[in-house]
Amino acid sequence: MKVAILAGGLGTRLMEETTLRPKPMVEIGGRPILWHVIRIYAAHGFRRFLLLTGYRGEMIAAFAAAEDWPEGVTVECLQTGEETPTGGRIARAGGRLGEGTFALTYADGVADVDLGAALEFHRAHGDAATVTLVRPHSQWGVAVVGADDRIRGFAEKPRMEQWVNAGFLFLEPAVLDYLDADSVLEREPLQGLAADGLLHGFRHDGFWDCMDTYKDAVLLNDLWASGAPPWRVWEPAAVR
Repeated sequence: MKVAILAGGLGTRLMEETTLRPKPMVEIGGRPILWHVIRIYAAHGFRRFLLLTGYRGEMIAAFAAAEDWPEGVTVECLQTGEETPTGGRIARAGGRLGEGTFALTYADGVADVDLGAALEFHRAHGDAATVTLVRPHSQWGVAVVGADDRIRGFAEKPRMEQWVNAGFLFLEPAVLDYLDADSVLEREPLQGLAADGLLHGFRHDGFWDCMDTYKDAVLLNDLWASGAPPWRVWEPAAVR
């Protein structure tokens, strides 16, 4: 099974880092976050990767070619354009993804998600698409307010009640019919699949974080420096 990784965005909210390098090359513990994402999948037995590049894609291609990947892992790059939206990138890769079930994720999110269980969930429901869902923690402390407007206390950065898209998708070739060159995956394509009853959510209650801002980069580096980053799941698994 092929794993496509969206690795072409400008990373405008991480400008402290992305003026000189693409967002997937921003480092956690001295390794690009893209390396961490690939290692998560490789730890679950996935071996074939296609990086959908754009902004400074040549830097990503050079890294992928030079890196000493785990045995059996192959990493290819496809330049999909600097300004291409997420769905458009996948559409441009359709000829290399449409032969069967494929995995898809973003190059800036790490998690301890059980990808084997997510794939089994996807195969069991038999529909076109599965997206991993998480309930992230709020960025702020939350006031607990009574009916009389008295503040009863504060909850420090509680976990949200709502579920959000964490990436780590499994898709069938039928999904390509919902995409075109101008598609933003998270808008009309996923909304269309949901409206047609073809989109399912795999709920993940463990760790997930996304390197969206410089603050996120600092947090992830601190977790790596702790010696026990929760997304480091590098263990052998059967090839999928």
